Amino acid sequence: MISADWKTLVVAETFAARLTAFDIEADGSLANRRVFAQLEGCYPDGICLDSEGAIWVADAGGRRVVRVAEGGRVKQTISTGNLNAYACMLGGSDRRTLFICTCSGSGPDVAQKTDGQICIVRVDVPGAGLP
Repeated sequence: MISADWKTLVVAETFAARLTAFDIEADGSLANRRVFAQLEGCYPDGICLDSEGAIWVADAGGRRVVRVAEGGRVKQTISTGNLNAYACMLGGSDRRTLFICTCSGSGPDVAQKTDGQICIVRVDVPGAGLP
């Protein structure tokens, strides 16, 4: 995920249970690696940024998405029922629709699953940045 000002890259490290941020230098190189959020008990996968600087995180093992602020404070949690969440994106005409890609499986067998769904939830804070 790239911030709206193109100055920060944040990546999800699923097995490390954290979001890691980097400054994007003028030449495109990365500097100043730091932990944006340590998320114990969460398997962060797909992420997206909102206009308040919080990041929505699809929890690949937790059947939820969480909205987390820099430093790790969870601001909101949305359950995906009995489905794991793998990706999320804020979209729609006002970027207040959270699209969540879900499936019942995980690990190497997930590609064989046929019960994937896109869940749609309206949220208060619009999206920002890329993708």
